[in-house]
Amino acid sequence: MEAPLVSVLLASYNHEAYIEASIRSILSQQGVSFELIVIDDGSTDSSPSILEKLSKQLEFTYISRPNKGLVSTMNELAKLACGRYFCSFASDDIMPAGRLMIQSNFMEEHPNVPVCFGQTMEMNASGSLEVELDERFLRGVPEVSFEQLFLGFKGLHGCTEMIRREMFFNVGGYDERFFFEDYPLWLRLSNQYGPLPVLKNVFCYYRVHGKNMHLNHEKMYLELLKIIDLYSHHPLYKKAVWHCKSNWFSSLTYSNRMKAFQMFFKLASPSWMFLRRVPKLFIPRRFLKY
Repeated sequence: MEAPLVSVLLASYNHEAYIEASIRSILSQQGVSFELIVIDDGSTDSSPSILEKLSKQLEFTYISRPNKGLVSTMNELAKLACGRYFCSFASDDIMPAGRLMIQSNFMEEHPNVPVCFGQTMEMNASGSLEVELDERFLRGVPEVSFEQLFLGFKGLHGCTEMIRREMFFNVGGYDERFFFEDYPLWLRLSNQYGPLPVLKNVFCYYRVHGKNMHLNHEKMYLELLKIIDLYSHHPLYKKAVWHCKSNWFSSLTYSNRMKAFQMFFKLASPSWMFLRRVPKLFIPRRFLKY
């Protein structure tokens, strides 16, 4: 059989309430040849039995094995992929109709682009969608440069990517030294291939349910600082560290003001980005924008 143009890679872990809806949203995509490959990474809930049943009913590749962690699982999935392009997708999110066709058409028309991104729309645990798009990722349109990404001026949402598989392996795949896979890869791709394009289309309904990895701020920012350290010889390195610590401080003023006071001197820097956020310590939370 002819290889599919796109591979959708899904690492499943303890999302029994959401996994079937996620799978069905992927398999309902039209207008492009694609495959779905799912690895259940040692779930302790009923996800494996749900996936076993769905894989037989809907005919997609499914592997169940003991837990190895997200980044290792994503590299394993990428090696199994047959498509020219691949997208990773979370087992608790929903894929909007038409995503694979729109992104693969863009990648076909731009053969030198290693990856393209889009927008997200948040939804709650029950699946109700927010009305507006996330401004953090709208700022990325039409593209995000290495410098903008390194300094935290613009962000890219990993649930919206489509990656050219050949270029992915050219930069070494996902870096298993870190517990999340996307930011180190985006830095390497943009550093090697130039600015990364961002489309206006919504490519993911991102479910927020209290257990998302990005909600663990301390763990996330400590890891970000380790990733930034990989570029310690870059002329923007010191500024990137200041900006990362300023963003960490800003998130604490909203989520844990006592911790913000405790971390003040550890996160302080002579940058304007930090100094302009100090007043947030004394502004009532209801007036702050997260």
